[in-house]
Formats: sequence, structure tokens, C-alpha cells
Amino acid sequence: MRVRTRAAIVASGVAVCVLALLAVWFVTKQFGHHLRLPLASRTCTVQADGEVVLGADQMANAATIAAIGAQRRMPERAVVVALATAYQESHLRNIAHGDRDSLGLFQQRPSQGWGTPEEIQDPRYAANKFYAALKKVKGWERMRVTEAAQRVQRSAYPEAYQKWADESQVLTRALLGDATGAVACTVGSTPTMRGPAAASALLEGLTLDWGLPRLTAGTDLTGLTVPAGDERAGWRYAHWLVSHADDHGVKRVRFANLEWTAEQGTWDRVKGDPATQVLAEVFAAT
Repeated sequence: MRVRTRAAIVASGVAVCVLALLAVWFVTKQFGHHLRLPLASRTCTVQADGEVVLGADQMANAATIAAIGAQRRMPERAVVVALATAYQESHLRNIAHGDRDSLGLFQQRPSQGWGTPEEIQDPRYAANKFYAALKKVKGWERMRVTEAAQRVQRSAYPEAYQKWADESQVLTRALLGDATGAVACTVGSTPTMRGPAAASALLEGLTLDWGLPRLTAGTDLTGLTVPAGDERAGWRYAHWLVSHADDHGVKRVRFANLEWTAEQGTWDRVKGDPATQVLAEVFAAT
């Protein structure tokens, strides 16, 4: 009869645990989008020929990536590639670490000429750098999402970007205004910003992301009006405002005959307004 020592039993248990953890890591790395593992906070739902659920910070970053692509007049396909890349590299979170000196949404490396650490951790800067690099790739428009992304990123996992293509297509349709009332976020009862400071930051972000002429807040310093040249532009700005509701204290967004409120977290029908401007309101200062 074979008798196992206490040390042998402990060692065996440790080995099993290590193997289990490695298995979980591998499966999550390769198939995490199918497993639907719970996110820390699922506060935004995007519905546009499919559904994507993101946390507030992820949604805000996705909105900025899409807006920068539109401002640069990049094709819709470029936005899909950019979002799929950020999905894989950082899960749309502006992280301050990564492999070696990789940083930010796209895990760009200062040592490889992408910019300073401070620049790379600015979502607008990072998105601009990605689109500029993508534009230099000859024939990227005809490539699969993962191939175009890989030409820019040069990742050790060249096929990894493709698994985010469907989610990125849904986000792109919504954030570029091809869907109506498609971004709905639930905002906490204690917003990060309030009052004039929130309105000012919101206006600055909207102006910089979309390259709009300088806008001004309403007379009460808690509301703003964004001119919309057409319905598609209106939904671009409306969805961007809701995407940034949590970090800029947005209380209400209204366009055409739909209104989103932080209290409900959904778009509801209201008395129709001309689809020529987007109205927004931030939480008043306490």
C-alpha cells in the first residue's frame, strides 16, 4: 500500500490549483467574450443590430474613440478596427500598465515612439495616434478587422482582435448615429461632477472629441444646446453625451421626440422637437 506524505499531498494540491488557474486564464483570454463573465459595473447598454453591455468608463472611452475617428473623417470601418483593438488590448479601459511599457487604451509603448506616458494615457491622443498609423497601412480597408489591427499593433496574438469585431460593429453603428436611442446608461446618485464645472467640462470634451466650434452653456450654467445638422449628427452627439453621463454629471439628454434621464436610465418618448439640436442638462451644484 502506497502512503503519501503530507508534503506530497500539499504539493499535489498546489499543482492542481496552478493548473486550474492557468486553464481559467487561457479560456478567458481566448473566449472571454462568449463566457459573459460579470463586469465590475454594467451600467451602459448599447442596442444597434445587436447588444453590447459596458461599464461607464468603458462606454466613455468607446465614445471618444468613435468621435475621434469621425473627426478625422475616417471610414466607419476604421472605427470598428479601432474599437476592436482597444477591446482586446485594454477592454476599453485606460490602464496605466501592461506588457513591458505598454499603456492606455491601445497599450501603446513610449519606447516604440508612440508618445510620452502622459500623452498615451490621454484617450484622444491615443485614438489619434492609432488612426494615423492605420491610415498608413496600405489596403487596410479590404483586410479583416484582425489583420488591419495587427498591422498597427504587431501583437503576439494576431488573431485576437477578430473576436471583438461584432461588438465593435454594434458600438460603431450607435456612436456614429446610425441607430436611434441606442445608448442607455444608468448613472449613480452621486455624479462625479455637478453644476457649472460639469457643464464646462462636458462642453470642452464634446468640442475636442468631435472638433466642433466652441459651444457655450445655457444661461443657468447647467444646460447646453448642441446644433445638429441632420438626424445622424444629432444622434452622434446625443449618444456621446449619454456615454459621458457618469463622468460629467449629465442628468438629461433630449433629441427629436426621445429623452434620456439619469433617473430612469432609458430613452422615453416625449413631445416632439425639431431634430435640429440636442439638449442636455447636468446635475445642479449642491
